[in-house]
Amino acid sequence: MEQAQQQTATTTTTDTNIKTPHNAPGFELGVCEDRNKRCRRTMEDAHTFIFDYMGVPRQGFFAIFDGHAGKATAEWCGANFDKVLAKVIETSTQEETVPEILNKAFLAVDSEVNQREGKFSGCTAIVAFVKVIEDKRILYTGNVGDARAVLCRQNKAVRLSYDHKGSDSQEAKRIMDLGGFMMNNRVNGVLAVTRSLGDSVMKEFVVGNPFTTETELGPNDDFLILACDGLWDVCEDQDAVDLIKDIKDPQVASQKLLDHALANFSTDNLSIMVIRLN
Repeated sequence: MEQAQQQTATTTTTDTNIKTPHNAPGFELGVCEDRNKRCRRTMEDAHTFIFDYMGVPRQGFFAIFDGHAGKATAEWCGANFDKVLAKVIETSTQEETVPEILNKAFLAVDSEVNQREGKFSGCTAIVAFVKVIEDKRILYTGNVGDARAVLCRQNKAVRLSYDHKGSDSQEAKRIMDLGGFMMNNRVNGVLAVTRSLGDSVMKEFVVGNPFTTETELGPNDDFLILACDGLWDVCEDQDAVDLIKDIKDPQVASQKLLDHALANFSTDNLSIMVIRLN
């Protein structure tokens, strides 16, 4: 049943930001994170990035996990999601598409955490996988919850994720059709996101099937922003692109977005990646 619900279209963070960008053939990456001590007592985000993913030059894996009800699920995903995805890729058939593989990986991770940390906590996730196919690079994204991926293409913001929120009418209908209810835009009056990893007690309604996208990368694609909702709650997609489109250093760019979120009174933990594509 969960398979039919698929949609298409490491490191654990601290308050100490990485000061220099990470470079590898095909990528320049900057990442910033902040607990947002004005509003949050703990940091519940985690993130991961891997260059030359699975030993293939210019491939990459990038992900942000935004925890709730604790950080355990987000931390487990930060340490293990890339390994689960690699295993699913290695055991997949030629007939399976990468979006189908991503869906299987999300469900495998969800199943694993629900036997462990997911009994008590959960997380949203945004995952980006850059795959090399002959002389092309294809960007695949998958997300559950409201962490978001935004691609800058010729200075225009292209959203590559879907916000699974209780305020979304399509998601609310799905949950009510399954026998759940919405109260104050929360699933059964509790959870603000309608898809996640973990949250085992609500798994009947809050599924782990991701929204996925497939995008062939070209010379007009400048950079990708991955961030949790701490940024997107106070910043529109195009505004984020406009803020950093002229900043070549992705570390400086990620710090710019973080500072913008704090200045605009974000109330959540913040994790932001800027990935320049070359």
